[in-house]
Amino acid sequence: MLEDWQKIIEPYLGFFGDNIFVQALVVIACSWLLALLVDRVFIAWARRLTARTDTNLDNQIVEYLHRPLFLSVLLAGLASATFLLHLPENFQSIVFSVLYTVAIIVWTQFSLRTTKLVLRSTAYNPNKVDVLHSKTLPLFENIAFILIIGIAVYYIFICWNVDMTAWLASAGIIGIAVGFAAKDTLANLFSGVFIMADAPYKIGDFVVLDGGERGEVTKIGIRSTRLLTRDDVEVTVPNAVMGNTKIINESGGRHEKFRICVQVGVAYGSDIDKVREILMAVGESEETTCGDPEPRVRFRRFGNSGLDFELLCWIEQPVLRGQILDRLNCAVYKAFIKESIEIPYSKQDVYIKEMPEE
Repeated sequence: MLEDWQKIIEPYLGFFGDNIFVQALVVIACSWLLALLVDRVFIAWARRLTARTDTNLDNQIVEYLHRPLFLSVLLAGLASATFLLHLPENFQSIVFSVLYTVAIIVWTQFSLRTTKLVLRSTAYNPNKVDVLHSKTLPLFENIAFILIIGIAVYYIFICWNVDMTAWLASAGIIGIAVGFAAKDTLANLFSGVFIMADAPYKIGDFVVLDGGERGEVTKIGIRSTRLLTRDDVEVTVPNAVMGNTKIINESGGRHEKFRICVQVGVAYGSDIDKVREILMAVGESEETTCGDPEPRVRFRRFGNSGLDFELLCWIEQPVLRGQILDRLNCAVYKAFIKESIEIPYSKQDVYIKEMPEE
């Protein structure tokens, strides 16, 4: 393409004499002026066009674009000037490779910045794609970074006439060997990708695992998920385990509210209407419980030694369960004592048939 460009401009270079160095300087100067023209005219037109849109994304892309365009036109002028100098073939090849490498680096930087901008704009968009959100954003950014850098390195090797066939074959063999050696790590890696994409839980959720561990999700990594229990003990679970086990997400569902249950028994013969009234008053008077849904009282069963009731209340977050349950238990106990309602407990009667002889 540069050779065709040289044939076009050669007739006009005769006006500047036969000195190839002067002609080369003229080409460089013209390319610099053309780069300024493109930068000023095209970018200005693009800015006016993007100013009419509602989003700020295209404005930022245009701001990222003007530098690669300017340098690309300037590098093309330098390459044309190199043709005119009729340098030795080996030296000329090195100069072209350097210019192409600089161009690849400039456009790689533009691609990285633009891709990062587009991904973040999509992740924080209310109408975003379900797979791409704030938790999976680092994953997609890393994948895009690896792909763009890999393509850039590939083309840099090509412009330096490096045969990539042997390198790709070696990479394939090494990849197979690493895959067998690190199959557990890869299983955790892919499970982490699926967890981030499917989002069965998020950071801050309270989850209960099959093994009984309950805690707050503090970090979702590529290899593992970390939970912080109520005892301030951190539990690290491999993602392969998290992806193949039943997980109860107490913070999931329609909302984050969590229902707690105060189980209490009253003696047979107690006024059940009064018991229900006291329990409802306790649930409604507690400030930390939710008004919507409102507290409920259920008479569950006739127990062996008493009547079993349940006070059901909703709280804002599962983390508050222990604290509020303690306050409700104390309030119920005090209210029953005040109203002379007996809470039954296990009793054993000992009958002595006869007293031993002295």
